[in-house]
Amino acid sequence: MSGATVTQVRDDIYLIDVILRARKEDRTSIEQIRNLDVQLPNGSSVPLSVLADVTYTQDYPLIWRRDRQPTVTVQAQAVSGKMPETVALGLMGKMEKLEKTMLPGYGITIGGPVEESNKSTASVVAVLPMMCLLMLTVLMIQLQNFVHLGLVICVAPFGLIGVVLALGLTGNPIGFVALVGIVALVGMIIRNSVILVHQIGVEKKPGVSDWDALMAAATIRFRPIMLTAVAAILGMLPIAPTVFWGPMANSIMGGLAVATALTLLFLPALYVLIYRLKDPGPRPAPAGEAAAPQDSGSGDSGNRESVPDDKPDADRTPERAETPEAEQEEEKRASRTT
Repeated sequence: MSGATVTQVRDDIYLIDVILRARKEDRTSIEQIRNLDVQLPNGSSVPLSVLADVTYTQDYPLIWRRDRQPTVTVQAQAVSGKMPETVALGLMGKMEKLEKTMLPGYGITIGGPVEESNKSTASVVAVLPMMCLLMLTVLMIQLQNFVHLGLVICVAPFGLIGVVLALGLTGNPIGFVALVGIVALVGMIIRNSVILVHQIGVEKKPGVSDWDALMAAATIRFRPIMLTAVAAILGMLPIAPTVFWGPMANSIMGGLAVATALTLLFLPALYVLIYRLKDPGPRPAPAGEAAAPQDSGSGDSGNRESVPDDKPDADRTPERAETPEAEQEEEKRASRTT
């Protein structure tokens, strides 16, 4: 109805479009539109009213397109305390059923904040390989041992157990903000593992077994690792109830709680398994330590102390024999003396 450009004319340095369209009365009359001829494949023509119903109706003056496809946008505001990802995830099943009932060529696509969150997540995932490569390089420079590097890396995935539990209990989706929290969580877990593995190497001194070094390192680093984890968890509590930062805070709190326990329990056990360590059992007493007193049955035996005998073996008086033959021999020897 607005016409079509058929040619252009030059006016000095300007090109002016020549638009061809019907007269106003023909363009604004609905009867003229109904009587428009429509060509058929067999060469004949029929009025437009045979193929469609032409009526007056209200519509937007513009046609919006996305990816060059005509689009109708349905917008809604999420209720307070709900994230758009959560709302969209809850409606996904119903929208899929509705999409199956549509005619061919029609479909439903989620946009808005959910679409932007997916784009942000894709941008983070794109740099993950480079991030992992740099992280492994730095860890290898620090640990200088492939076995220790494997020990440190093995603990990191277990933090996802706490992440899933925390997000499941709070009802938060795994979106872009939660992904940022997971990336930060991996760094915290690896840091604690590196500290523990490094302490094991510090405790390996001459005369100290690997088992004792492991036990000493786990005991020494238990309190610092636990305190730093608790401090990080408590620091996330103020932003945990918020709508935007809640998924990140809950991811860090849940994952760090589980990963800290696994670092202090699973990592030493894995170290023992890989290096096939065994408990050496009770340790012998030091050479310079005095012998423990023995109970002789008397009441004051606990106050007695063993006094070393400095007399040589030749000067010691032989103990009195207890057998009858020995007693007779001693009596004969005494009578000869008298």
